[in-house]
Formats: sequence, structure tokens, C-alpha cells
Amino acid sequence: MNPSPPSPAQLLVDLGFGFILSGALAAATQLGIADRLAEGPKHPEALAKELGADARSLFRLLRLLASVNVFIEDAEGRFGLTPAASLLRSQVPGSLRDAVLMITQKVFWLPAGELAETVRTGQTPFDHIFGKPFFDYLAGDAAEAATFHQGMSSLSDLENGPIARSYDFRPFQQVVDVGGGHGGFLIEALRSTPSLRGVLFDHAHVLSGSRLTSSGLADRCEEVVGDFFQTVPANADVYVLKRILHDWSDEVCVTLLRNCRNAMKPGGRVLVIDAVIPPGNEPHGGKVLDVMMMASLPGRERTEEDFRKLFAQAGLQLSRIIPTPVSLSITEAIAA
Repeated sequence: MNPSPPSPAQLLVDLGFGFILSGALAAATQLGIADRLAEGPKHPEALAKELGADARSLFRLLRLLASVNVFIEDAEGRFGLTPAASLLRSQVPGSLRDAVLMITQKVFWLPAGELAETVRTGQTPFDHIFGKPFFDYLAGDAAEAATFHQGMSSLSDLENGPIARSYDFRPFQQVVDVGGGHGGFLIEALRSTPSLRGVLFDHAHVLSGSRLTSSGLADRCEEVVGDFFQTVPANADVYVLKRILHDWSDEVCVTLLRNCRNAMKPGGRVLVIDAVIPPGNEPHGGKVLDVMMMASLPGRERTEEDFRKLFAQAGLQLSRIIPTPVSLSITEAIAA
């Protein structure tokens, strides 16, 4: 029997306390609790000694997280891993440790507390809190930048394969992954289509973490350093923009899309891989991410109509939207 939904009052109270759960999850991840429990359940006192933590405080943290199925407490008062907690371990396939650390890092956490001011003014609070725009701030803080890029790679590792296999690259010879980071998506695209060649295009400090060589695909791909707001590598068949446009304003996105439009071969494609927000009241991850963007960045998540308008301003037209097994869609554009 399904539990009854919360009352309207309880719904609001639960939503209001949601930040406590986020903070508890962040704390457990930062402390490395899941790795310590990998060998089996432990009493809070023993676990606290290993962590150099306060046993009573640790118990209270674990008790809360066990109530939402992150950890589990057995009849002997020991805490162990659930399937969710197992994903907080480091160095295991499918780990979300780095992703959780990114989602809960201060560059997202602090601006979220200023959303009322954002709604009043239409201005992103990040610049006021940190003194400069998001990516400028990361460029000057190596630790925060590492947390961000590692977290993005962690999320991407879960979605790159399913997304790449959702698109038929076989008619094309070369793909450019614009702002492609460490190459996770490009690697999956090349694996899915053995005849395809690729270009990984990003800033030098990002490409220093490239995984192309370790993937064994370096002979089918080159790394190119550059700024996609200035230009992109020319004469490719497909230009991929994965989780890029949602970071930027419409005006900036049009510039980037126009650069891709001008660079691509006749008959080429631009693939925007972002959430496409559906109409109606149904929950959708893109709606959460959209407000996250509103707090920390000048960008936003977009609807199908939003993408049509962007493409039109850049000399492109929306060809089709391809669903994928994850929360992102492939929005394909061709020359207008």
C-alpha cells in the first residue's frame, strides 16, 4: 500500500527543512563515511575513532541519513551502507561522491540562500557574494575549481554513454566537442562509432585533465586549445555543446551558436545537450537546475520554444529533439 501524500502543511515544512538534509549529505561525503563502512557495519563510537570525530554528533548525523535511506541502522545499533550510500564511496564504478561534493559546494549553496533578492532584482547573487562572476571566481580558486570539474566529470560519466548511443553519428566523419572538458562525452561518441574522428576543444587548464590518452582513442582525436566565444575549430560535421548553453545568457549563447554555424561544413549539425523543460506542473530535473543557474550563473534551462528562438538568431533552425535515457535531451540544429 502506498503511503498517503503529506498534507499541505507538512509539505511546506518538509521543503523548508530540506537544506538540513543537503547539509547532512554533504557532511557525510566530506567525512568519507561510506569508504569507512565499505568493510561492514560499525558502531558510531568505533567509526568516530577512525574519523577523528565526535561519536554523539556522528550518531545524530547517521540517524538522520538512515531515515532517508542513505545509511541503515541494524538491531545492534551499527550503521551500514545502503545502495545509495555505496555510491558515496570513492574509486568505485558509478561513484557520485564527487558529484555530491560539487552540488553542495559553497558556490551553489550560498547563492541559493539569496533567491528572494534574485527574484526582486533579476540579478545573480553570486557576483555580489563572491565579488566576481562564477567562472572568474573558479579561475582564482584552485580547490573550488577542482571540486567543480571533478563533480561535473562524475555526473557526466553516468550520462555520457547513454546520450552518445542515442544519436547516430555514422553519417559523419568528424565531431568537435566544444567546451568538452576532460573528453568524457567525446570518448563515448568515438566508441559508439568506430569511423568517427573527434576534436576536444577547451581551455588549456581544462585540457590538462584530458582522458583521451588513457582511453586508447588518442589516435582518432586531437586536443585544441581555444576560447569558444572567439572561434571554434572549422570544417567539422558536428558540433556538440553539452551542458554549455545553460551556463550563459541568451545573447552569449547566440554568439557561441553563430560561431558553430559559421565553422561547420555544409550539411553540418549543432547538437545542444541540455535539459529541455516540458510544459505543465510535473517534476523535472531541469526545473531545479534552472533555479540553481539563476542563483549562481547568468544562464538558464530552456524550453523547446526557447531553443527555436536562439537558433533562429544564430542562423540555425531546430531540426529535432532526441530524448535520451537520462534527464538531458539532444536538441539538433541545422543551417537555416
